[in-house]
Amino acid sequence: MNSIDGDRIQGNVTIITGAAGNLGSATVRVFEAARASLVLWDHAADRLVERFPELAESDDHLVSGGVDLTDEASVSRATSQAVERFGRIDTLVSTVGTFIGGAPVHEESLDTWDRLYALNVRTAVAAARAVIPHMVEARRGAIVNVASRNALAGDAGVAAYSATKAAVLRLTESLAAELGDAGVRVNAVLPGTIDTPENRKAAPDADFSRWVSPEAIAEVILFLASDAARAVQGTAIPLTGHG
Repeated sequence: MNSIDGDRIQGNVTIITGAAGNLGSATVRVFEAARASLVLWDHAADRLVERFPELAESDDHLVSGGVDLTDEASVSRATSQAVERFGRIDTLVSTVGTFIGGAPVHEESLDTWDRLYALNVRTAVAAARAVIPHMVEARRGAIVNVASRNALAGDAGVAAYSATKAAVLRLTESLAAELGDAGVRVNAVLPGTIDTPENRKAAPDADFSRWVSPEAIAEVILFLASDAARAVQGTAIPLTGHG
């Protein structure tokens, strides 16, 4: 981690969605090391406390399990709790998402399209809608969305996933255009294959050294949230490792 990012993020009130996931957890640790005040959201009620017991017991952080990011009321309640605790929200990092692929469009169920839209797009929209009014009022803030390199081009068997990640990219660009004059920066990262236990199990013969680590992605997210990226707006950064 570049020390300049740490210097410029200390005390930053940062919401991380999907904080118990592989990328979410790595992002938590990178922002914790940079001395941010963390607000952790996850849909599972107990998973965050189990993973981050020291943060759950700290007055400097807020651990909120049971947040359904597809439900507007749930997100609104969690946002109100964060503002009540800290008085503001400086950064939103939306890591929630999932991958389903393998079938061509004419064989893929509409239920799969609906599920991918709900988890990859609706969650990012719901979180952004909840925090933006607080950022606009403060005339400052940063939002970092996690899209995918698949957002840049379609391929066989991943149409639904690619389409939803492309929607996240267009969302990012639109928010950046809408919020720039209010002092709110909105950017995205475009990871390639992330080196996670699940992906290793799904592709045991792959060269894992060519994949991108969650920690490497998290460090770029930290940069985008920091004042070091104060001139960066509406950008999507590809993070593909060696793949």
